[in-house]
Amino acid sequence: MSLAFLHAHDCSEPHTDAIWGAVWTQADTVLTASADGTIKQWDAASGQVSRAQPAHTHGLVSLDVDAAGKHALYNSLEGLTCLWNLENGEVEGRFESYVRSGEEHIEPSWSVSLSPNSQTYASTGGSGNVTIHSAARDSFGERRATLVSGRSKFGMFCKYSPDGRRVAMASETGQIYIFDVASSSLASTYTTHAMAVRSLAWSPDSNLLVSASEDKRLILHDVRLSPSGKPGSGAVATFSGHSSWVLSVDISSDCRLALSGSADKAVKVWDLAAHAAVSTTQETVLGHSCQEERMV
Repeated sequence: MSLAFLHAHDCSEPHTDAIWGAVWTQADTVLTASADGTIKQWDAASGQVSRAQPAHTHGLVSLDVDAAGKHALYNSLEGLTCLWNLENGEVEGRFESYVRSGEEHIEPSWSVSLSPNSQTYASTGGSGNVTIHSAARDSFGERRATLVSGRSKFGMFCKYSPDGRRVAMASETGQIYIFDVASSSLASTYTTHAMAVRSLAWSPDSNLLVSASEDKRLILHDVRLSPSGKPGSGAVATFSGHSSWVLSVDISSDCRLALSGSADKAVKVWDLAAHAAVSTTQETVLGHSCQEERMV
């Protein structure tokens, strides 16, 4: 994988506010979700918008895409979750998680993640738990299960594993919870960070999990190992080098490299085997993504 900078595109329809999420899809397009309330699909070759959704009232704070690159799931600041068909441009699902309905109230979503088979999605927020929802067109947003962390600390980020068997959730106090989806049970808790964890990334084989934290570190966990419950357990490597909060992280498809973005305006590429940064680019970053041998 070359670490050379390729080019910057001059976009004719740029976002008007910060981009909170960026995902490179298997269809060779780039999706971005912004605080300006819009989500856009870009042609990777030309850098121009190929499809977009009208602006939402509030900014978009969470973005995910399925493995096939056919559907995007995004969530707004107040907790409006939408499923967007990237092939025909149709919004197939819309769920207002902030609206109370019936006897059971589902908390407003902050972070959302689409399952690999696109049948369900996970959400987290103020309760510190994870809710599994239906992603089907006729029942989108309906609760299927609640995965309880046991602590009422804000859920900052959640992510399905590529094999769909687990959901990882990061909290405002630095804990990382690994849930078994089939049993709806808490499988592991990692206490490796001293401050809020902002982002998580799974390896393609679902064995490794990288976390990015406000404590300026990235930590690599092997989820096949049983943590002892002591601070620092479960970690197999720690990556230090950012001078401010680490806001986002991703792993390359060959599992060799990790990519991080920080409030220090640096994007770093890390060699996971050598436990060292191999490239640094200065840029203001809130989100980024790896795909094949390229990053955005």
